[in-house]
Amino acid sequence: MKSFTIFSLFFFFVQSATAQIGPEITSWKINTTGVTGYNNIPADVQQVRYSAGSVYVKSTNIPSFTIGPWPGNPNTASNQNWTFKITRTPQEQTGTKTATPLGHIGLWRNGVVFFNAKDAMSYNNQNIWHQNAVVVEAPSFDACKGHPQQQGAYHNHQNPSCLYTPNPLQHSGIVGYAFDSYPVYGPYAYANANGTGGIVRMRTSYRQRTITLRTTLPDGTILPSTQYGPPVNATFPLGHYIEDFEYVAALGTLDQYNGRTCVTPEYPSGTYAYFITIDSAGNSAYPYILGPEYYGVLVPGNTGAGSGHITITETTMVYTPPTAVGENSHAPREFALEQNYPNPFNPSTHIAFSVQGSGFTTLRVYDVLGREVSTLVQTYLEPGFYKTSWDAANLPSGMYIYTLRSGNSAASKKLLHLK
Repeated sequence: MKSFTIFSLFFFFVQSATAQIGPEITSWKINTTGVTGYNNIPADVQQVRYSAGSVYVKSTNIPSFTIGPWPGNPNTASNQNWTFKITRTPQEQTGTKTATPLGHIGLWRNGVVFFNAKDAMSYNNQNIWHQNAVVVEAPSFDACKGHPQQQGAYHNHQNPSCLYTPNPLQHSGIVGYAFDSYPVYGPYAYANANGTGGIVRMRTSYRQRTITLRTTLPDGTILPSTQYGPPVNATFPLGHYIEDFEYVAALGTLDQYNGRTCVTPEYPSGTYAYFITIDSAGNSAYPYILGPEYYGVLVPGNTGAGSGHITITETTMVYTPPTAVGENSHAPREFALEQNYPNPFNPSTHIAFSVQGSGFTTLRVYDVLGREVSTLVQTYLEPGFYKTSWDAANLPSGMYIYTLRSGNSAASKKLLHLK
């Protein structure tokens, strides 16, 4: 099992509380070892920069896991050299919602983009009955349910099966961010939006319509005969077109955007979040990732022609992620938090800990009044041994308490800062 050192910075604590690191910064899979993917292209996220208001994610759009082949698809995955922007304080679009367009609509945590449910084709090119890419393009998907488009952008239209493994016993982690800057989670979450009720599968509120003829749209619009779709048959089965699905409010746990406002491990105060939807057998369920529209305000420059090449025009910091430093032959047998060393210390000290099971992990430092003064770790970690450093040069002498939480486990210890 890998052993890591987490190099943490004292992120603007004195200057601005809003610049504290958060999941929009720490959730990305950053390539720290030079690993390459398809065609020896540098893999995963190359760099994450952030300011008090924005996060900038630079990636090649090539994952570190194996992709291809793509039967019947003449395209080849290539380095897209993208930089996308995520707003740290996303806002609901209170006016007319923005439709998710063709092309990339969000970014997985490994820097690979995802698309909506449509392919670029419609029945008789009338832009009325839109083909469902998950059904129509399925023969060209690789084992990771992805494929490249004409410009070489590898992407998924559905659950990215090689990116993560869903665990029905714990809240899913963040698997990416949509381009309205709201997080996208895997399929399992708290039963109740307030964070209670155990863990359940998030269920789509869309269902297949009970139709045999395609003469009406899901909203009840009756079409003229010139706009009919093909009858439901073996060639064009239900689900072949996205108009074969209808939204029924409260049918499932999610809204028409395929999300809900709720408490999550990364957002204990609540956030709007999208969820990947699967059925009880684990198969992808429409609308798969996002619904037909974004819930929030779309960040300019992330979508459309020529998008994905954001120019950073403000002062930013580079986020330094966990870094592998060696291998251990055994996974830790227990959750443990070690005493910091040295102790007392001035101005920095080291803290070692072990995580027995994979899960969302935090390591925070508090003063004796219980006020948080620094966040050292805030991300999903695999089982392993870890070490982090804390620099308290900008804090007064005194006793502090550091607390480690991972899954249902927690531990705290005291440390003494003496100037």
